Amino acid sequence: MIMADVIIIYASMTGNTEEMAEAIAKGVRAGGAEPVVKSVMDASAIDLEQYSGILLGAYTWGDGELPDEYLDFYEEMDEVSLGGRPAAVFGSGDSSYPVFGGAVDLLQAKLVERGASVALEALKIELSPSAQEQQECIEYGRQFALRLAMDAVS
Repeated sequence: MIMADVIIIYASMTGNTEEMAEAIAKGVRAGGAEPVVKSVMDASAIDLEQYSGILLGAYTWGDGELPDEYLDFYEEMDEVSLGGRPAAVFGSGDSSYPVFGGAVDLLQAKLVERGASVALEALKIELSPSAQEQQECIEYGRQFALRLAMDAVS
């Protein structure tokens, strides 16, 4: 099997999205790829060009906005070209707001705009992931890694 490197970049305020990122990373490993997990505060958009696959995670702030700590990274994304790289987005949200998981949608749209190909439908979880949702996150990561492996072969 061909190994593919995956970068997982996330922003988490209460730990929910970080928990999702860690479960997804576990799934990526189970799928045969090697993930690098970084907080958005420790990442630069140019990092995205160094990996075969991209997973971005964010909680949604206010009425569907990106968290403040994602703003610089989001702007830097205008400088990168992702030429068909498989990508997917995940995050926790709160359905009591008018837009559920809006930050996830913003990130996915930006990835597509920069040339990435959407490998999996965005994964949104209400607040803290339950045990079953943690399993869904692991499976999400596994599916992403398998998709990468298929792309590498074809």
